[in-house]
Parts: sequence; C-alpha cells; structure tokens
Amino acid sequence: MIALIFAVAVQAQDQKPQVPQISVTGEGKITVTPDQAVITVGFQNSGKDAKEVKTLNDEVVDRVIKFLKKSGIPSTDYKTNTVSLHKAYDYDKKKSNFQANQTLSITLKDLSKYDDLMMGLNDAGINSIQGVEFKSSKMEDYEREARKKAMIDAKQKAADYVSVLGQKVGKALLVTDNSQSYYPQPMYKGVMMNMAADSAEPKETLAIGEININANVSVTFVLE
Repeated sequence: MIALIFAVAVQAQDQKPQVPQISVTGEGKITVTPDQAVITVGFQNSGKDAKEVKTLNDEVVDRVIKFLKKSGIPSTDYKTNTVSLHKAYDYDKKKSNFQANQTLSITLKDLSKYDDLMMGLNDAGINSIQGVEFKSSKMEDYEREARKKAMIDAKQKAADYVSVLGQKVGKALLVTDNSQSYYPQPMYKGVMMNMAADSAEPKETLAIGEININANVSVTFVLE
C-alpha cells in the first residue's frame, strides 16, 4: 500500500503542465559568384616495361610541377590525388602491357589565368581533364550568413503560425542543424570568360555560373 501511494505521488509530480510550444524549420540560402576553381587533371602512359612506363609518367609530373611553379601557383595549391601502376590485359590484341596513371588537383585562385593554365598543362603532357569544381574564397563567411538567415526564417514562420492564435513566440527550446555537407557545383547561366586567341574574335571557354550555399534548421519555440 505504501509503495502504491509513493508511485502515485511520483507520477503526479511527473505530470507537470505541458509548456505550449511550436516546432518549425527554417532555410537560409546565399547565391554567390565563385572566385576559385579546383581543377583535376590526369595523365597516363602504357607500354611493355613497367619501369619505362613509370619513367614516362615521372617526366610528365616533373614538367607539370615546373610549369605550375613558373606560373606562380603556390606548392600548397596543388597535390597528387592518385598514383597507380598496374598490368592490364588487352583481350583484342591478346597481350598484356603496363599502365601508369596519375591525377593532380590544382586550386586556381585567379580565374583569369584559367586558359593559360590549361594550355600549359596540355603542353606539359596531361591527357585528361577529370573535373572543374568552383568555389568561393569566402565560403565560411557565406555559410555563417546562410545559418543566420535560416534562424530568421524559422522565427518568422513560427510568428506567422501563432499570430492567428493571439500568442507570441518566446525563447527557443531546441535548435537542430539539418544542413548537409555542401560541395558547390556550378549552375551554368551563361556567365563566360574570354580567352585571348590568335583569331580576332575571343573564344568563350569557361562558364563560371553561380553556386548556392544552403543552411537548414529545426527550431522549437516556447509560446507565450
């Protein structure tokens, strides 16, 4: 009996009046023009002798790095991504050979040098361009701005909902960041860069476009 009375008393204490609250989501979006690009290039050589194939690749690496240094690209702005040397079998020719592959990522912080960079890399021996990813040098600042916009959006949504109830939005009880890791990709919209060419009319070779930076939050507010 005593245990039963104690349990009832504890349950009564736990059943406190529920605090009126509202949960909403907010989104913040920043659209910016990128001022940097990460260019991934590659090259490969093949032959019957593994040492000879590796030597050919090493010669390309040497030319590429010397060109990058000559172009004023800091050593911290380029790196080797992948290196491979393997034996491959050609089923059509019924014979095997060795293939050496290597890829490099180069961060270009002056987009006006894009065409000169690509032409120089081509002369140095690269034979593939595996991707161009546009970025902003002020990405962290823009991300902070997007997060602030997301919170403002959430609070405004809550105010809109409760305005018809004659209540007000109070303090935030819980804030959850729902933003996912962002990997900016260009949204092509016809913004082009000109390349000085031998012809009288310049060629358009790079569409910079824009990138979107998004933040998303879930917020629970107290209602007053």
